[in-house]
Amino acid sequence: MKKYSILLLCAAGMSTSLLMRKLKKYALDNNIELNIDAVGLSANDYVDEAKKHDVILMGPQVSYRLNEVKEETGMPVATIPSTDYALGNAKNIFALTTKLLHE
Repeated sequence: MKKYSILLLCAAGMSTSLLMRKLKKYALDNNIELNIDAVGLSANDYVDEAKKHDVILMGPQVSYRLNEVKEETGMPVATIPSTDYALGNAKNIFALTTKLLHE
């Protein structure tokens, strides 16, 4: 069984709730163990929350803070492509996560 621990970052931590549900369903349907949380960048508590995860995925609306998040956390970080984010394309998002974990 594959295991993933993902922190989703968006502007306020709300826009990722639908995406999180889709990722959880995909994980359940594909025998993937998933630990996932979502927080907003505005609260600046993402650094502490990140310590509980293996990878950080950012919503496209906050991609301008990608380098800041990388520097603050020292973790693998990527922005979810706009189309995958909007459509909730869990397959592509898990592929992005796998790629990050193997870099």
